[in-house]
Amino acid sequence: MLPGTPFHPRTQPLNAAQVWRRWSGHLTAGAYELSHEREYWAVRNSAALFDVSPLLKYHIHGPDAARLLNRVVTRDVERLRVGQVLYTPWCDAAGKVIDDGTVARLDVQRYRLTAAEPNLRWLSLNAVGMDVTIEDVSREVGALALQGPKSRMILNACAEAPLDDLKYFGVTHARLGGVPVTVSRTGYTGDLGYELWCDARDSVAVWDTLLQVGGAYGITPAGILALDVARVEAGLILLDVDYTSAHVATIPEQTSSPFELNLGWAVDLRKERFVGRAALAAEQARGPAWQLVGLEIEWPTLERLFREAGLPPQIPSTTVRASIPLSSLGRQVGYATSSCWSPLLKKYIALAHVEATHATPGSLLMFELMVQHQRRYTPARVVPLPFFNPERKRGA
Repeated sequence: MLPGTPFHPRTQPLNAAQVWRRWSGHLTAGAYELSHEREYWAVRNSAALFDVSPLLKYHIHGPDAARLLNRVVTRDVERLRVGQVLYTPWCDAAGKVIDDGTVARLDVQRYRLTAAEPNLRWLSLNAVGMDVTIEDVSREVGALALQGPKSRMILNACAEAPLDDLKYFGVTHARLGGVPVTVSRTGYTGDLGYELWCDARDSVAVWDTLLQVGGAYGITPAGILALDVARVEAGLILLDVDYTSAHVATIPEQTSSPFELNLGWAVDLRKERFVGRAALAAEQARGPAWQLVGLEIEWPTLERLFREAGLPPQIPSTTVRASIPLSSLGRQVGYATSSCWSPLLKKYIALAHVEATHATPGSLLMFELMVQHQRRYTPARVVPLPFFNPERKRGA
């Protein structure tokens, strides 16, 4: 049986639905109730508490720590100040994305890198000849994501000192209920939110403090199903769903560059050397062949197709992590990777890879769906990402 996370003693009794998901070799809650709807609405209306401990976590420290990270990732780590976090992909020599995550500068020579998949071997291969230590602390560090408009209120009520001055993508040290934690103003929901990092031995104490104090603010333990809807609304990609790692792709067509994943802003070609730079510079000059876009599936036609079959509209209640063909004038020009009904926006939305010539906002594509076991097509419009981007996410 797969092991639980450091928070399993608390999450297991709460999981009334016994809906579990596998994440990096751990059991994590898919939903605590029979439906994930209340958990989703907590993200947007109050505060949701996610156990994100299965994230891979590496502590990188020593005189060459920044040099190693700068060699590997596409962002410029030398510009990162103590107390700051950056999001970044990293690539192979062909400029194709291996993984993506965050880099937090915890001290002058100490960084924390998060990743979706194991990257210790890749980091070690690139560290040859450097004075740097790489530690896989994935099991030693418990991690929670507190996300939603009331998350700051809850943290301030728990912490020994207010966290009002913590800026977007900032990181600081704090104490919650007397327990030392690292707090970063980051998350995977596109909302105001924070991630808390603590010694695995202190995980239960941190959870108990947040639930006890946060009860007055509507804090709600939430699982992967709610998180999946929120991250699609925020236009955030997921490895093995929205793209395939260059390290496991079978054919070149399965790989994607940062430019193709709408991450061109995260490629700093001012750096003289990093893995994949030459290929990325050439791609920037010629333009990417594909582009990740947002889609809004137009409702009237979808409703009509089901009505003609004598059925009410049938849309998935959870995020569909599957390839759905997209066509234009009878020719397939792309595919959706993550699609869902947005409860907040009241729209059927999707993240999709399309040929660059069809990536302009407003472009009309045909989205494939099944109606009574038959393939049908409904219009879908290309729209800018993210779908949801509230001011409170970045604001003071």
